[in-house]
Amino acid sequence: MENKRTCLYDKHVALGALISPFGGFDMPIQYTNIVDEHNAVRQACGVFDVSHMGEVLITGAESEKFVNYIFTNDIADAPDGKIYYGMMCHPTGGVVDDLLVYKMSPGRYFLVINASNIDKDVAWITENARNFDVVVENQSEKYGEVAVQGPKAEEIVERVLGIGCSELLFYTCKEIECCGETIIVSRTGYTGEDGFEIYASHELINDVWDKLMASGEVAPCGLGCRDTLRFEVGLPLYGDELTDEITPLEASLGMFAKLDKENFIGKEALVKQKAEGLRRKIVGIELKDKAIPRHGYEVEADGKVIGVVTTGYNSISTGKSVCMALLDIEYAKLDTEVSVRIRKKVFPGVVTKKRFYDKNYKK
Repeated sequence: MENKRTCLYDKHVALGALISPFGGFDMPIQYTNIVDEHNAVRQACGVFDVSHMGEVLITGAESEKFVNYIFTNDIADAPDGKIYYGMMCHPTGGVVDDLLVYKMSPGRYFLVINASNIDKDVAWITENARNFDVVVENQSEKYGEVAVQGPKAEEIVERVLGIGCSELLFYTCKEIECCGETIIVSRTGYTGEDGFEIYASHELINDVWDKLMASGEVAPCGLGCRDTLRFEVGLPLYGDELTDEITPLEASLGMFAKLDKENFIGKEALVKQKAEGLRRKIVGIELKDKAIPRHGYEVEADGKVIGVVTTGYNSISTGKSVCMALLDIEYAKLDTEVSVRIRKKVFPGVVTKKRFYDKNYKK
């Protein structure tokens, strides 16, 4: 099957981007190089095409009740414009997907899901909605999306795009009229920096992209640095730190699974897992060498395999060789000495927090 293309695909080709498959889409991996694009976001402003992400609108009399039933976080009595991060879980506690839930208005919830999971998620949501008075609408084809990220993002969105955004707090959104259509602007991102995500029609997203590029004040950024940026601040990627088999508790994301709220899918399994104690957990590891740990590499201690690397890099912002890894619980304590097997060699390291670089969100 051919990969899909976002509404900005031709723009990426014109800019000479390296294009590669991701989540069923042909996506830009880099334009110049990952290091320069990564640093542009940390120091100034970078722009990402994230039109591959999926969007699902939930409406109806029981929409709050339904979203709370399929979502690990608690959206009960959420104010309009509030955004929540969390997961949808299988009854076993494993993760269907991680996502954002936008409370747009009473009875109206906008779910943003991962590109690689759109078909799976929509089918799962629709199946579980059968006993609720709700309407599930897959809007993934309707929206294009750009992420404007970095310390200069607010000033650039306001001045270059003419979109007022300074009043938005972190993890809030608003709908505004722009060029004859209603668009969504949120203070969110996946980089550990301040930033905004804009959802609009394909045509308008092309205009937004063109204005940003014409300004000369932003760097176009590919998925390569999107991964290095999210990794450094400990944000998970579905398929690496979260899977059908890895629970939110094992991923060290228990704060987003509200086990004290009324029933949600997977709650029983998560409550049981917490009561019995975790057997494994996602942690950080810092190597004492410059060798780079990659996804799938084995982690060892006491002469045996005790886990596996989920994501690893030589961190661009810190210069350290670090990774996130899923380890047996007895080796997951901070400062535990472990080793990572890279090809035929074993490199010593130590367990750390999985956030290797401090986030710089606007509070």
